[in-house]
Amino acid sequence: MGNQEPAGDITRLLRAWGSDREGIPEQLLQLTYERLRNLAGACMRRERPGHTLQPTALVNELYLRLAAGPHTWHDRNHFYRFCARAMRWILTDHARSRLRDKRKLDLQIPLSDDIPWLGGRDSDIADLDMALSKLESLDARKARVLELRLYLGCTKEETIEILGLSKATVDRDLNLARAWLCRELRPDAPPAAG
Repeated sequence: MGNQEPAGDITRLLRAWGSDREGIPEQLLQLTYERLRNLAGACMRRERPGHTLQPTALVNELYLRLAAGPHTWHDRNHFYRFCARAMRWILTDHARSRLRDKRKLDLQIPLSDDIPWLGGRDSDIADLDMALSKLESLDARKARVLELRLYLGCTKEETIEILGLSKATVDRDLNLARAWLCRELRPDAPPAAG
C-alpha cells in the first residue's frame, strides 16, 4: 500500500469518528483521498469505456456514504476494508439502476483480468454481488479477499496488509474463492483444467 499516508493520523481520526465528529470526515478524506482516488481509478480502468461513473465520482459517492452514517473503525486497514465493500455497493447499485432502465451496455467489472468470462452484461454485477453475499455467509474471509481484489483492485500484497493474513492464506483463499465463484456463476461450465 502506498505508505505516503500518515497512518497514525488516519487511525486517530477513525477512532475519534464515533465521538465528536466535527471536521473529522473532512480531515479523513483529505488524508485518504489520494489512496481512495487511486483505488477507484484502478477499479474504473477495468470498467467499460465511457462508463458514466468516473473515479472522482466513485470516491465522492463513497465519501457521502461514509459521512452519512455512524461508523466504528479500529484502524486504517478496517477503514479500507469498509471502503472496498462500499465501492462494491456503489458499483452494484449503479449496475442495478442500469438494468432497471433496460439499457444494454458492454459493462466490464474489475474481475475481467482474473475471470475473463465475467463482465459482458450489466446483470453480471448484480449476479456477482449476490454470489459474494452467499460466499460471505459461507466463508467471510474468502469473500473479503475477493472483494478487496475485485472491487478495490488491491494487489496481493495490499490484500495481505489490509486483512493481516499470510501470503499463503491469501493465495489459497483467492484460488478457492475464484473456483467457488466460477461454479456459482457458471454451473454448466466444464471444470477448469490444471
